[in-house]
Amino acid sequence: RATQYTCMLLSYLIEHKVDKEKLAMKLKQLESSMSSGRKMFRLGNMVHALVAARRTTQLPDVVPRFCLTASNLTRALYFVCDAVLWLKSVGLQPDVDKPKWRNWATKCYYFSLLMNLARDWYEISWRLEQAVQEEKAKEKSFWDKHNQDLNCVKCDGLHGFLLPLFQILKRHPPLLLDLVKNLCDLSGPLDTLGIYKTNPGVIGFCGILSSLVGILTLASPHLKLKQ
Repeated sequence: RATQYTCMLLSYLIEHKVDKEKLAMKLKQLESSMSSGRKMFRLGNMVHALVAARRTTQLPDVVPRFCLTASNLTRALYFVCDAVLWLKSVGLQPDVDKPKWRNWATKCYYFSLLMNLARDWYEISWRLEQAVQEEKAKEKSFWDKHNQDLNCVKCDGLHGFLLPLFQILKRHPPLLLDLVKNLCDLSGPLDTLGIYKTNPGVIGFCGILSSLVGILTLASPHLKLKQ
């Protein structure tokens, strides 16, 4: 995945440079090959998504249970559409309506990301509320200059929201990484669905960043947001 998006970014950066047309074309061909290869490797992911959906239905908290279950189910539908597109690309089902199935796949992926982001926002809101309650408890026992300054910051509109948000994300790296990954992944479907048009350079950069976060959470499982 990281290789695919790197090829996309590099081909976008050099395609208009003199004497770089052949290299840009090779990069685009490599990107296409990596995309087809990833579709083949994802053929079994539908089962994984369904198993994950079954597991998340057991979560005690209603909001994460709904968001993660909906995300996993729509991701399973995305993998179904992706498998159909792979059959089309290898010539096993030449009559498949590629634009229609690609549109369905993109919508499923988009909805799955929205559910993941809703879960992230719920986690952030819950931790913000928890921080506010802790601060109120401290204020009942003592009142010093630090608390007074903090309260002034809290009353300062947007800055009073961003500062606690920054502190929470700093203290919880798995939540920060999950938020960054989901936001980066959102660039592709937003562009494909015409909601917010960008360019292959932006999509490639976001894809690389998202892939690096994914690699990091695989290498260090404690940095992966727990379900």
